[in-house]
Amino acid sequence: MTFEELGLAKPLLKAIEKMGFQTPTPIQEAVIPLLLGERKDIMALAQTGSGKTAAFGLPIIQNITSDLKRPQALIIAPTRELCMQITRDMASYAIHMDDFSIVAVYGGASIEEQIQHIRRGAQVVVATPGRLLDLIRRGAIALNEIKDVVLDEADEMLNMGFIDDIEEILSHIPEERHLLLFSATMPQEIRSIVRKFMQEPTEVSVGNKQRINRNIQHIYYVVSANDRYLALKRIADYYPNIYGIIFCKTRRSTQEVAEQLIADGYSADALHGELSQAQRDNVMGRFRNGTIQLLVATDVAARGLDVDNLSHVIHFGLTADVESYTHRSGRTARAGKKGISIAICHARERGQIRRIEKESGITIERAMLPTAEMICEKQLLQLVHRMEHTVPDLDAIAPYMDSVVNRLSWLDSDELIQRLIYLEIQRMLDYYKNAAVVEEIPEAEKKSSKKRKASREEEERTSEGMDLLQINVGKRNKLYPNKLIEMIEYCTGRKVPVGKITIFDRNATFEVARGESEEVQEALNAFQYHKQPLRVTRHKRKRR
Repeated sequence: MTFEELGLAKPLLKAIEKMGFQTPTPIQEAVIPLLLGERKDIMALAQTGSGKTAAFGLPIIQNITSDLKRPQALIIAPTRELCMQITRDMASYAIHMDDFSIVAVYGGASIEEQIQHIRRGAQVVVATPGRLLDLIRRGAIALNEIKDVVLDEADEMLNMGFIDDIEEILSHIPEERHLLLFSATMPQEIRSIVRKFMQEPTEVSVGNKQRINRNIQHIYYVVSANDRYLALKRIADYYPNIYGIIFCKTRRSTQEVAEQLIADGYSADALHGELSQAQRDNVMGRFRNGTIQLLVATDVAARGLDVDNLSHVIHFGLTADVESYTHRSGRTARAGKKGISIAICHARERGQIRRIEKESGITIERAMLPTAEMICEKQLLQLVHRMEHTVPDLDAIAPYMDSVVNRLSWLDSDELIQRLIYLEIQRMLDYYKNAAVVEEIPEAEKKSSKKRKASREEEERTSEGMDLLQINVGKRNKLYPNKLIEMIEYCTGRKVPVGKITIFDRNATFEVARGESEEVQEALNAFQYHKQPLRVTRHKRKRR
């Protein structure tokens, strides 16, 4: 299916081609023909990043009667940020359309300027509910020519208490119109709204198709509730180039986490409902341009923040429902890029992880926090990467080189590198030398002794082309599969093909590609895990 086959006009096709759109997303494929067809109500379930703005925006632009200089389409959004984002996107789609005019109306900006824009002939109005009602009550906007109405982020409008406002707004709009409701989640309250405001709506759900983004790696850590912030710091340190959103459940926790991060020297700030509009604009602007690496936000505050290159989403407070989890996670791995969704859980939330996996089809891998050695190595490799890819401006530094060389000429190259490395990670080394121990909660033992025995007997088979090694640490030592793999890579200095891993209480077995086992064995035997010397031996068992 192509955009042309969906029935879009040539000026729109030209615009989206320049924007890099190649094929319609599932939500676009489903909604665009419906909006270009007969007037019907539509209820759509779609996640962030599914392309829903284009799904309703493109056909709305095409439906506009260009010589009618009055509002013909109305898009209602819960936040100023989302309102502005939709307006920018639709203006881009309509770049080659003649006589097209769109206006965003929202609180915190001059209502008089917005009224003037409407009077100059705005054909599409993108509005927050409160400001739109102000305009209606002033008699500053007429909605009797409206043919298309979109309620975007309907679940958030419900959460923010806008439903009475929506009902009043819809009372001013002709009954013969498209009413399109978009929602990332579909709780029972939304379905009640559908029954009240819509007539035999066509249901469009791409939730299952959009739910699993193969470019997102999902992992979770289980720590004691008091150690969640310490775990967050380790994650931030392990990913030096992290650019992500940290989701918290409450405004208070959002502010507290952001203040702790800033005090600890991280590039972070908070986004929540208690900020003034000027403060929100400042924070979001700095996050969009990359000045802030970590944005700590509530779910509602982050709506409308559309950033394509987020590397991480971190769930500092695990959300209660599956749709919200996937909605949050979907903010990373946009536009074909890869991303990581990390949940920092306490012991009681493990059941929630299993429920999310079951209902969404997502695999969320248990991970163990990186050690101080792993973090410092990652930081140093990042320094090396920056040095390798830096082309110095020799003319700019020429006036200073003689002085610098004279001062450092007594150092040989090895000493110079050592001092450079130490200066770069001194703060990190000092911190982790005396850092508090983060208590990671082991998986609960559920198997009976008979089942454990049967399980171990099942392990008496080795895959073809693999050798089986046994290591003298296990669950009691807080060893987990991902931790073992990281340890192997750390000790050998490279990626090693690892097969099946089985962790027992006091030891573990793991498969390594034949021909690699001697090197792995030797490397691990020279390493200590939590101050315990490792002993790795060849383990004999039956071949598969």
